[in-house]
Amino acid sequence: MEKILVLDFGGQYNQLIARRVRDNRVFAEILPYTADIETIRKNKYKGIIFTGGPNSVYDMSSPHYSREILDLGVPVLGICYGCQLISFMEGGEVSTAPVSEYGKIELTINTSPLFDNIPEKSVVWMSHTDYISSVPEGYEVIASTPDCPCAAMQNKRKGIYAVQFHPEVTHSEYGEQVLYNFLYNICHCKGDWVMDSFIDSAVEKLKAQIGDKQVILGLSGGVDSSVAAGLLSRAVGKQITCVFVDQGLMRKDEGDFVEKTFTSLFDMNFVRVNCGEYFLEKLKGVTDPEQKRKIIGTEFFNVFWNEIRKQNGKGYFAQGTIYPDCIESGKGDADVIKTHHNRVKTPDDVEFLGIIEPLADLFKDEVRRVGEKLGIPRELVWRQPFPGPGLGVRIIGEITKEKVKLLQEADAVLRDEMSKNGYESRLSQFFCVLPDVKTVGVMGDHRTYENLIIIRAVTTDDFMTADWAKIPYDILAKVSNRITNECKGINRVVYDITSKPPATVEYE
Repeated sequence: MEKILVLDFGGQYNQLIARRVRDNRVFAEILPYTADIETIRKNKYKGIIFTGGPNSVYDMSSPHYSREILDLGVPVLGICYGCQLISFMEGGEVSTAPVSEYGKIELTINTSPLFDNIPEKSVVWMSHTDYISSVPEGYEVIASTPDCPCAAMQNKRKGIYAVQFHPEVTHSEYGEQVLYNFLYNICHCKGDWVMDSFIDSAVEKLKAQIGDKQVILGLSGGVDSSVAAGLLSRAVGKQITCVFVDQGLMRKDEGDFVEKTFTSLFDMNFVRVNCGEYFLEKLKGVTDPEQKRKIIGTEFFNVFWNEIRKQNGKGYFAQGTIYPDCIESGKGDADVIKTHHNRVKTPDDVEFLGIIEPLADLFKDEVRRVGEKLGIPRELVWRQPFPGPGLGVRIIGEITKEKVKLLQEADAVLRDEMSKNGYESRLSQFFCVLPDVKTVGVMGDHRTYENLIIIRAVTTDDFMTADWAKIPYDILAKVSNRITNECKGINRVVYDITSKPPATVEYE
């Protein structure tokens, strides 16, 4: 399989670059700048992309790399910091720019295989303080902006290209075409990365690895673990046992939906552990959000591993780990951003033959495509992000059985109306929150003093920032009317119009 290396120099868009490459049917993987040259040489990449980064190339504590990488005979594309790094490595000059460029800037290009099918002038996304003040010997300028005389350069003989702007972000009008040109005009890729071939090869690999042994997988009902279960079921059928812990904090009827899906759709062993009452008892009287999270997380794994101990026949343990989990949980010498719940250490007293992570090379959108091809229902494959502690962090204050039921009912109304009105696919995330607030209301001729419900809905590309969603008033009115009429105990509905930042998407 053809592979492109995304060499990460600390850029915030490293995953986005890899995803854009894969969108062009070419497999990309990310390695930190600490990866040694021999590893890169042995992997026989079709091309290498240097990411951006927040540092200056003249700060010797900044990420650098051996100049040898430019002499491997492999095409290279440098982006932003990666562009400046190529200039620095090749003997050019990088200086503090007289005018920093941030945001949308007009770019003027010259003829280059990197810019095929792109107009002479277009808008690109810039984010830099330094710039190339003198190009290295053997390089020529192929693009400029009013304040950046070298917005792109090339050495066609060596197959090295560099752009000061960010082609991977949607704000760059023809950024997708730039990456396409690099992959096909310069790296001469064939485009053999497709989901059908991934499923076939993954199933064969799983069969060979597992043989006649058993596999246990923790099934949360989320996208990743569900697709991993579907893939393993296709590979080894009844040899897989899925353990589903229902802690009582899922959305309305969600536990039943998960059980019905996997017992009817796949040939596997399915174990459901219903422990809602147990969790409510552990959470009794607790109001601090971090303490709630800790209790829910701790008790979930206690219940889960106790069930695994009953099931364990010293086979394999499977996890729904995906590629961003591997990167963010630390890879090589890369910093650990956060350790993910689906990449955890097994208890010392539980022995397995090994860990299986069939989705560890995939991004979330690729996982969804695999799920669709496996026949998993769209409601599950395209399930919205849902916090690990479930509704426990959408109930402000103490969690009780009555509050859980009330929030489940209100949230079900919201989801039903968004689906009916076609807004479900337009929103990145939407849900109800039950704050610890009661308000005065009037129903009929009677005064009420009941619960307030908050509706939260956002749109976003990456969840790093998010805008509150502009849902039409008539749809919000219908939701409010249904919630106050159908959910006994709620007399007021409010809509959150705060973006991220300053707010977060979730409340706790």
